[in-house]
Amino acid sequence: MRPSSFKKSVLATNIAILLGSAVSISAVAAEAEATAAAPENIEKIEVRGMRASMKASVNDKRFSDSVVDAVTAEDIGKFPDGDVGESLARIPGVAVNRQFGQGQQVSIRGASNQLTRTLLNGHTVASTGWFDQQAIDRSFNYSLLPPELVGGILVNKSSQADIAEGGVGGTITVKTRKPLDLEANSLFLSAKGDYGTVSEEIDPQTSGLYSWKDDDEKFGFLLAGSLDKTQYQRNGIETLLGWGEIVPTTFQQDRERTAINAAFQYRPTDALEFGLNVMSLQLDADNANTSIFLFPTQQGENKCIQKNAAGVCTLIEHTGKGGFAWAQTWARKASMSSDTVDLDFAYQAEDYKLEGRIGKTKAEGGTDLTSNYGQSIGKPGDFAGIYDATGDVIKIDIANNSFDASDFNDKLETAGWALKKQPNTDEEAFATFDITVPVEFGVITSIKSGLSYADHEVTQTTEKAIVSNVMAKNASEYYSGTISSGAGFTLPKPIFDNMIRDAYAAIDGFTLDKSGYGTLQEKNLALYTMATFAGEGVRGNFGLRYISTDIESDYYALNNKGVYADDLSTDKASYNDVLPSMNIAFDLASDVILRASAAQVISRPNYADLFATNRLPGFDDGTPNNEKKVIGNVALLPFKASQADLGVEWYFSSEGLFAATYFIKDVSSFISTKETLKQQIGIEDPNLIKEGVSSCGVGVYDCWTVTEYFNATGGSIDGIELQLQDAFDNGLGYLVNYTFADASSPAENYADRVGVFSDSSKHTVNLVGYYEMDDFSVRAAYNWRSEYMMRELPGFYGNREHQAYGTVDLSANYNVTDYLSVTFEVVNLFEEDSIQKGVAPLDAKGVISEFKADYPVWSFEGEARYQLGMALRF
Repeated sequence: MRPSSFKKSVLATNIAILLGSAVSISAVAAEAEATAAAPENIEKIEVRGMRASMKASVNDKRFSDSVVDAVTAEDIGKFPDGDVGESLARIPGVAVNRQFGQGQQVSIRGASNQLTRTLLNGHTVASTGWFDQQAIDRSFNYSLLPPELVGGILVNKSSQADIAEGGVGGTITVKTRKPLDLEANSLFLSAKGDYGTVSEEIDPQTSGLYSWKDDDEKFGFLLAGSLDKTQYQRNGIETLLGWGEIVPTTFQQDRERTAINAAFQYRPTDALEFGLNVMSLQLDADNANTSIFLFPTQQGENKCIQKNAAGVCTLIEHTGKGGFAWAQTWARKASMSSDTVDLDFAYQAEDYKLEGRIGKTKAEGGTDLTSNYGQSIGKPGDFAGIYDATGDVIKIDIANNSFDASDFNDKLETAGWALKKQPNTDEEAFATFDITVPVEFGVITSIKSGLSYADHEVTQTTEKAIVSNVMAKNASEYYSGTISSGAGFTLPKPIFDNMIRDAYAAIDGFTLDKSGYGTLQEKNLALYTMATFAGEGVRGNFGLRYISTDIESDYYALNNKGVYADDLSTDKASYNDVLPSMNIAFDLASDVILRASAAQVISRPNYADLFATNRLPGFDDGTPNNEKKVIGNVALLPFKASQADLGVEWYFSSEGLFAATYFIKDVSSFISTKETLKQQIGIEDPNLIKEGVSSCGVGVYDCWTVTEYFNATGGSIDGIELQLQDAFDNGLGYLVNYTFADASSPAENYADRVGVFSDSSKHTVNLVGYYEMDDFSVRAAYNWRSEYMMRELPGFYGNREHQAYGTVDLSANYNVTDYLSVTFEVVNLFEEDSIQKGVAPLDAKGVISEFKADYPVWSFEGEARYQLGMALRF
């Protein structure tokens, strides 16, 4: 029997055992005529502070019918971390992607962050990206969400019929605060200063909340807001060996995050309640990426001292005779916003409960303008020395690694070929309705049924500039002073406003790039029925969820001569499925729970994969051998898996918990890419002709990497979670958890031929210790994950392995008075670096040589961030 077949058999057996156990236990309880109601899901929290947050999270887990973990803010503004993503990273089985310095995307139990479903108060949040090198996907960017606006987060690791489909890894529900849950005239104000060790800037963060309700607690409103300004800088080394380049680089970004939340509740009777929630999130993300392109093997006199197994030169000596370097800045005006309005209601009749929600969420984002300024820099002798790529990080020891505006060899002008804008939109109208009916069918206590409908539209657009008035100016017009960069380099510091000003001045208008235009309209209908059961020492639920999806994509077709049609074409597809689920919790003792679950789950394909376009990224972009044709596929089926859990939980004190869980996901379908190099598609790239460089041979300027998306099969994710936490009367407390996840998939499913699922770390560890007194608390946290694959083909960054990554974070709080507190936080205290290597085997034909044999393709210097602030609470 093949390993994949064996694992499927094991999973099927596990599911059968679990379902059989549920039936047997239910039957025993029915014969005993047990009519006990399910335990209340709320235990009143009397203590306050960090210990209270831990206790509340334990309660959420203990009294849930399914497999969940939670993060709770026990008081306004007292979220455990200064970043929502960082708090999620403390949960067993959760790993966070921290690119660009913040916890942005979340992976659960070895499944990619693309397979995590995020809901705001139970519904979708529209989200787009701000970076033109990242694809449009379904993941939520947590950097948009200030923690002050969040009351709690629930992470559902098992599925149940009344939870929206879409989370193969899990479903995260972010809960905002409600005015009728708070004391009347609650007021919170905070201000912080945030210092980064790379940017060396102090940045302001402010937030506030006011909540009111009438004496009868029938009507209330809440208004909360946050404004953060951050000058972020990331220094690193990138490689583009297809053109012989090693590239020290600096990414700078002026971030301004604004968040506003208004909530209203009206409870005219004890049985009827209405709610209105309005959320507006805005991130301005203007950025400049400044790099110096070094050509140690392509320009001038050089000697290759050592090569790796892939034939790439890893140790180079350059004499400094001949050759040059190129310095450039990509200046981008960028932003993203997300606005959501939803109205909910609940009516509790004597013999049923009716609930519903309708709303709309819309996001806009991308680049408002992309520009490029570049010129040769320095003298040949500057670059004499050793270029060492034999370790995890490239080391460069050359005659001169410090440059300013005076080192440019000629005047600069905005590159006309680079001027473009890429606005994207993401919009969904949604409605859900549920009815719960109490019943007495043996141990079955209620039947809950419902439906949901969502009409989702996504648009991606690329518009190229019509250029007519490009002016060459002295470098001092565009650069002033210097900035630190990767590999110990110092580079000219760009004047962002001047670059954008002159870029706009050179533009007469924009024309649609048909290759980059595409729309998606996705209509999703779901119907479900779920039964809840409870007996003496047993509770849970089981049900079915039916889903139906219709999808279509508009695009401009590309003929075999490389010409795009004048009129739009439309491709359509549809699919449906039935997703069963079961959860059961059995009280082995008053403080010990045996928990099991089984379900089938799906995650829909990323939007970027579904667009029926034939895109040409890299076409005439100034970088030879970067030409790609990307073929979308609207008919892709969802990522689908059958999964099961079996775990035991011991609640040995009110804050104490030990839990061990075994989980497995058998994957029947997922989305991957295949790449074919050096293809002729009938289109010559003007930049290849200009440079006279082509990987397909001398004089061949029709040379492309062709990328296609397809439904791959096979693979499984199985592992264990271990969790231990407790608090003591002397104020000390701790949390320890470890997750092992073996996420294997046939290597032939990936262009890189590495047989593991994306974003999956085999080992994840969290260690948290804290000490809390009446007026003072301090916490230290260590978060570590082992290496994991990052796959962004056909994007610029490609497929590579991120090396093991761990951070130490600290936080402290001192209550000066009953109303005033002072806070201090440190994130990534020891400035852990982000190191990414090419690990594809030598026979992987879908990737170039630099992504093989452990070549250090990317590395970025770690930054520690320090925050000092104060908060007022009334």
